[in-house]
Amino acid sequence: MSIWKRKPLSQLLNEAADSEKGLKKTLTAPGLVALGIGAIIGAGLFSITGLAASANAGPAITISFLVAAFGCVFAGLCYAEFSSMIPVAGSAYTYSFATMGEFIAWIIGWDLVLEYAVGAATVSISWSRYFGKFLAGYGININEAYMLSPFEGGIINIPAVLIVMIISLILIRGTKESSFFNGIIVLLKVSVVLVFIAVGWQYIRPENFTPYIPENTGKFGEFGFSGIIRAAAIVFFAYIGFDAVSTAAQEAKNPKRDMPIGILLSLGICTILYILFAHVMTGVVNYQAFAGKDGIAPVAVAVEAMGTAGPDGMITPAYPWLNNAILLAILGGYASVILVMLMGQSRVFFSMSKDGLMPKIFSEVHPKFRTPAKNNLLFMVIVSLFAAFIPARVVGEMTSIGTLFAFILVCIGVLIMRKKMPEAPRAFRTPLVPFVPIAGVAVCLFMMVFLPLDTWIRLIVWMMIGFDLYLFYGMKHSKLNKGHFSLRSYKTVASSGLGMVLALIVIAFIHHSDAALDDHFLFYFSLFFAALHAVIYAFSYKKVRIL
Repeated sequence: MSIWKRKPLSQLLNEAADSEKGLKKTLTAPGLVALGIGAIIGAGLFSITGLAASANAGPAITISFLVAAFGCVFAGLCYAEFSSMIPVAGSAYTYSFATMGEFIAWIIGWDLVLEYAVGAATVSISWSRYFGKFLAGYGININEAYMLSPFEGGIINIPAVLIVMIISLILIRGTKESSFFNGIIVLLKVSVVLVFIAVGWQYIRPENFTPYIPENTGKFGEFGFSGIIRAAAIVFFAYIGFDAVSTAAQEAKNPKRDMPIGILLSLGICTILYILFAHVMTGVVNYQAFAGKDGIAPVAVAVEAMGTAGPDGMITPAYPWLNNAILLAILGGYASVILVMLMGQSRVFFSMSKDGLMPKIFSEVHPKFRTPAKNNLLFMVIVSLFAAFIPARVVGEMTSIGTLFAFILVCIGVLIMRKKMPEAPRAFRTPLVPFVPIAGVAVCLFMMVFLPLDTWIRLIVWMMIGFDLYLFYGMKHSKLNKGHFSLRSYKTVASSGLGMVLALIVIAFIHHSDAALDDHFLFYFSLFFAALHAVIYAFSYKKVRIL
């Protein structure tokens, strides 16, 4: 048996027929565009944008949004082809299983678990800042120490933990978002963006755009061209959700025509809104104001500056009632986003468990609520820990790099599928193959390269932990391969692990050469982690039969 063995397309289609019977073809191009706008305009715009502007791009964050959109266009078209062929749960994990085999499916599944988990943590941290601002509007002030991580001068982010726990418990009980509720949330999110642009435009101060592209500080990624591209990779988080359009391919009346319209038009509209939003945000307040703890809640910072300055320099908000109305709408929208991210994570983990790659306990359903309750409880703890103790910048960048990595594998998967299964039925075909998937890989990889090296270190460490689980558990319990693999398969996994060890050491040394004193812990941890795993993988390679 081989780690490259693919899950048969016929088996996946049978699963789709059993679990998703009755999907009606009701969506037209306008419906897909509306779905896309609702999915794209989410937490990323209201959270990570301020941090990226203050630390990387300045007012040129508008250009960063345009660059990020290009990567989404190419990846979205590839997602659309896959979803029209394989309409089952699991997203890119399932697509990879059908095209590139179990090992790559494991890698992408483990990556998606990271993406959704840290994504939910990022949103919950931002929710906490907005919640604090909302309460402050009514004279209720929470001690800052209980709204910040230890790395930001606090003790623990309690509101972020509480919202994760509440949403997780809701998921365990199996409460579903109705189409009506979804419609209300979409309306709220779009309204917040439009109101923010309309009201804020009159308070733009032209001096805040000078310089439009701040001069590079001498460090890679801090303003200048490298800062714009790094910010594009960071704010890529704001586009998470656009692939929801591709997952609706089976419900489109005319997917060949309507899918590209839905993807491209929704991306285009949202990109314009994002650019206008960022233009107002950095025009109302100087981009440097978004540095620090409040950068994760940029709308609150900007809204407070929409008014006239008094003799003492203090700004009196022109629309005080609007401030809390916008914050309340954002809080409601955030709760929905956290729910969707935690639900998506549980679906991927559930699929991996069903395939035998993770313990069976995580695919067990609650006898009363019929939900993967133990799965939800596990990630309630993990995401809560991220939200409580990890800075927003770290989890935000981890979400972006995980998403970009997933998009790269989906684009590669389309190339493989076209070669291996050219006659397989497709409701939608990605246009201009191989240009579109190759361009998707190139643009996404280009943005990944510009992300901070400490983000790469954390991604590699996470993936190596995944390799450990696959070597010592997944390969033994694989249902597709029935737990039986050739020696070559074990050696391939071990060799891949050694390659990641080498990459970790190289990146750690490069990062350390330009790191602040506070980053020394990450350097020594990386070396220790690499040395430990070098022994593990080398032993696995030589003594593979004992695994």
